[in-house]
Amino acid sequence: MPEGPRPAARPVSFRGGGFAPRPVGLVGPLVFMVLLVVWEIGSRLGWIGALILPAPSAALAALRELFDSGLLFKHLGASLQRLALGWTLGTLAGVAIGVSAGLFSLARAGVVPLVSAIFPIPKIALLPLFIIWFGIGEESKVATIFFGVFFPTVIAVYGGIDNVDRGLIRMAQSFGLRWTSIVRKIILPGALPAMLSGFRITASIAIILLVAAEMIAAEYGVGAYILMAGNLMATDQLVAGVAILSVLGLLVGWLIGRAERFLLRWRA
Repeated sequence: MPEGPRPAARPVSFRGGGFAPRPVGLVGPLVFMVLLVVWEIGSRLGWIGALILPAPSAALAALRELFDSGLLFKHLGASLQRLALGWTLGTLAGVAIGVSAGLFSLARAGVVPLVSAIFPIPKIALLPLFIIWFGIGEESKVATIFFGVFFPTVIAVYGGIDNVDRGLIRMAQSFGLRWTSIVRKIILPGALPAMLSGFRITASIAIILLVAAEMIAAEYGVGAYILMAGNLMATDQLVAGVAILSVLGLLVGWLIGRAERFLLRWRA
């Protein structure tokens, strides 16, 4: 008996996409715009007091005045210099010590208890001590950021190394790979996602400590500008300073995100 025509095979959709988030570019800016519009309307209608929370237009006017006076570049330049120096030095030192603690038992035995003891101390509480050690200039502010970045970086690095799949390491050892090749090709790439996540956290910590240090002992800087605005009850200038910090945080997050896409492109 001849067979009838077989039904056409249905294509099966690909199911192995994992949990990679899809970029939805307009949602974030739209949320910001809605919040700003509601804030502006509430201020113009008198629902929000100008002294309590000035309108975005008032903060924008204060920011424009700061730009026209040339002080914006002085404050922002001083803050960026301290932030870049403190975060870079703290990150480099933290990566070096974290890798040592992740790879060598002797280093871990000496480093981990010390990090666990000092990490919970608020680093801004050490600023008076840093001023005594390094003076009231740039060194004390950079040291505050350095110590605030160093300890979380150490934890993120050696924690990331600990989470590398041990099966991959044993497989590499069974094939006779050298220790240096295992570290370079397996351990460090495997720990890189945790390290970059740690960099995101330490960048935020660095900005917080930067503002706190500038509020205590600085003539120029975003923190010093915010402190001056608060002392004068100039809330429009205060909100303008906070907006500068927000943009700075977004910029740092964007840069780290670009670094993640470049360095972790092998995960795609």
